[in-house]
Amino acid sequence: MMTQRWLAAGILSLGLYAAVAAPPKRIVSIAPSATEILYGVGAFDRVVAVSEFDTYPPAVKLLPRVGGWHTPNLERLAALRPDLIVMTEAQAAFVLDQLRQMGIPALVTKSQSVEDAFNAITAIGQATGKEREAAQLSAATRSALDRVRARARNLPHPTVLCVVDRTPGTLRDLYATARGSFLTELLETAGSKVIAAPDRAGYGKISKETVVAMNPDIILDMAHGSQSKSDAELKAAWRELPEIRAVRSGRVYEVKDEFVPHASQFIARTVVLFARLLHPEVPAGEWEAR
Repeated sequence: MMTQRWLAAGILSLGLYAAVAAPPKRIVSIAPSATEILYGVGAFDRVVAVSEFDTYPPAVKLLPRVGGWHTPNLERLAALRPDLIVMTEAQAAFVLDQLRQMGIPALVTKSQSVEDAFNAITAIGQATGKEREAAQLSAATRSALDRVRARARNLPHPTVLCVVDRTPGTLRDLYATARGSFLTELLETAGSKVIAAPDRAGYGKISKETVVAMNPDIILDMAHGSQSKSDAELKAAWRELPEIRAVRSGRVYEVKDEFVPHASQFIARTVVLFARLLHPEVPAGEWEAR
């Protein structure tokens, strides 16, 4: 029954956990988005280890780390004796077979679209016995998106390019959001016309010539540089294209908030952040719940 519910929600599971009647007591999360959801549904007290990239909640600083995003230390992981490992579908290709061979149950969630984020909340709530809390978390998150969508509907919709990666200090190897990415969906929810990369996998490579031809009103740059040099690096890099509107008007914004790349309940915070950047004429508080 539990496996059927996960599959109905668009979730891939190993099937091993489906035979376990009681909620897991020792959870390892190797995806920051999953860790955030575990915290959001009230199951973080059962998390015994996380990945190297987890930063939220602050209590993750006290937990053991089991390695990188797609290279977890399997020996360390097995030594923790988890009864559930949570990861994203993109990670599964690297570790799922090994976990199956080790007999370690796993829950794999999708993390590409906005709806994937809601499905992940539902699945993690079901897997941890926190279904009511998951429903409440989803409802609050949907409410935030609906509020921003309604407020932005009649505002001007500027064209936006959202860059997720590039060679530091230059505009070489530009990668931007594409159709199917939850970031593209959130930008549209916040009131923009997104210049999407020519790819259907959520993200894709885009040339400088394409950027010039599309001439975006706003550029959001998520290609994080050194904290001490990020502003100077950002301005220097985009001076390569002085002819585009975003550069001429000074509307190239660095987005370095750590929650933005994660398809969790924090999409509610991300959509508000985007709305404030896109529509500075609107008082910031109007995007928040009242």
